[in-house]
Amino acid sequence: MTLPVFLSDAVAGVAVGASVLLDGDEGRHAATVKRIRTGEQVVLTDGAGTSATCSVTDAAKASLGLVVDEVSFVERPTPSITVVQALPKGDRGELAVEMLTEIDVDRIVPWAASRSVAVWKGERAAKGLAKWRATAREATKQARRSWLPEVSALTSTDEVAALASAADVALVLHEDADQSLAAVSLDGATSIVVIVGPEGGISDDELAAFSDAQVVRLGSSVLRTSTAGVAAVAAILSRTPRWLTSQRAPRPR
Repeated sequence: MTLPVFLSDAVAGVAVGASVLLDGDEGRHAATVKRIRTGEQVVLTDGAGTSATCSVTDAAKASLGLVVDEVSFVERPTPSITVVQALPKGDRGELAVEMLTEIDVDRIVPWAASRSVAVWKGERAAKGLAKWRATAREATKQARRSWLPEVSALTSTDEVAALASAADVALVLHEDADQSLAAVSLDGATSIVVIVGPEGGISDDELAAFSDAQVVRLGSSVLRTSTAGVAAVAAILSRTPRWLTSQRAPRPR
């Protein structure tokens, strides 16, 4: 059985034998929801590559006192994977973020596409972004990731075009594309951007703006916007060192 994982900056630079305190929301969740008690072990990660296996020395109402048993560090994986996700309707945005985090995406960029049903403005934008980031944090712990994915602020079409231009490989998923994702060369790529459109599809103007990206299809089936990015990233990762080697093995510190 795997140990429960919590996010904490306290493990950054920590050494074996050090005492750390897990408090705040994470400490409260560990002590009152998970009911973790003295003598049990947990894993703390700073979301930036460092993870520490710790033993609980003190369990309070809303915090845990811990001693560090083991520390490991995982380098940031390459190639980096960014998914630009057009805002979907309902709670499908959080579903997409959850699955993209579990599959090990490095960055998730919410995109205000012209045909997006959902609209983020004002207070709704702040709440929507907060939900996406909270979902990414929880999925990071569930997936036992050492790196927390970045969830960017809401992005415009011009900003997405700039991301595509800066990437080694940029892909736009489109059901009518002539080229298959499987035919795209990833040789030497250190940064990959995948652009996922909304329920209404990507407009012709948006496709024109993404002139530096390759337009590709996944297969004969038309996937929901909340699952298309996950399918594409899985296909990409299966062709990179991230899934072909033991790159994720922890390095003791």
